[in-house]
Amino acid sequence: MFSILVVEDDNNLRKLMCASLKRNGYMPRPASDGYEALDEMDKVSIDLIISDIMMPNMDGYELVEKIRAAGYDMPVLMVTAKESFADKQRGFMIGIDDYMVKPINIDEMILRVGALLRRAKLAVDRVLTVGDCTLNYDALTVSFGDTQGETIPNKEFMLLFKLLSYPNQIFTRRQLLDELWGLESEVDERTVDVHIKRLRERYIPNDAFDIVTVRGLGYKAVKKV
Repeated sequence: MFSILVVEDDNNLRKLMCASLKRNGYMPRPASDGYEALDEMDKVSIDLIISDIMMPNMDGYELVEKIRAAGYDMPVLMVTAKESFADKQRGFMIGIDDYMVKPINIDEMILRVGALLRRAKLAVDRVLTVGDCTLNYDALTVSFGDTQGETIPNKEFMLLFKLLSYPNQIFTRRQLLDELWGLESEVDERTVDVHIKRLRERYIPNDAFDIVTVRGLGYKAVKKV
């Protein structure tokens, strides 16, 4: 279970965020300011941080600066009432990964948390092996057996890497679109279908996996070995 550190000085909002995270299968760890957040990080392993900016004692900017300086690389989702471009720019420059402006939609927050965690997994798992198929994240290559890796377009690679990282798990077109193309992307869900078709043309059939269409839902990868 992923541990999510929720750093928010508004007691009611912090409780709401934690309750929603718990309901969606995460383990929330509440903190009311940056100092409490650092104390919590000394006690438990944290997979992702959701943090306000304007807080007493230590604000969100200082918190992120401290954890990045200490070498922590978990995703950070900043949630704040500060919405100017300068505020966002400062946040991204010190190392945040995503940004939401209050009042936030809790359901959207859950989507963003899921996307950030999945991207973090992709970044950690640099090489993925399924049967005789090997995907190299850094080189964007796919190889079978002893053959030389074939470099494929970024989105096709990310889509295949995503599906094979979670075999038998069904992903809707919207989930794949939001994660790989971004929540703000203007492309529609047919884009996912086009990329799935290209992957099938490249690699199906093979002895390692199939890409299965789940009618009315989306796609999943199924290992053959």
